[in-house]
Amino acid sequence: MHTTIDKAGRVVVPAEMRKRLGLEPGTEIDLIVEGFTLRLARAVPGPELARRGDRLVARPRVRKGKRPRVDVAALIDEERDRWPR
Repeated sequence: MHTTIDKAGRVVVPAEMRKRLGLEPGTEIDLIVEGFTLRLARAVPGPELARRGDRLVARPRVRKGKRPRVDVAALIDEERDRWPR
């Protein structure tokens, strides 16, 4: 997908991508520079470690209702469709 930077330096993330990624107004985003590439990543707190019996388990810090819905099967299909057969 292609977009441009406006005069104020803003980049518009197309609605289709915002919906797919669960980006809503107020969503925090990290900007990461990698060489000559600018990468946008959702700013999500890492998991916390909690003890369950003798084991440590990773638990998300984001409340259940605030987590984005992800269709894993659709993501796999999209990735498969990117490569020629």
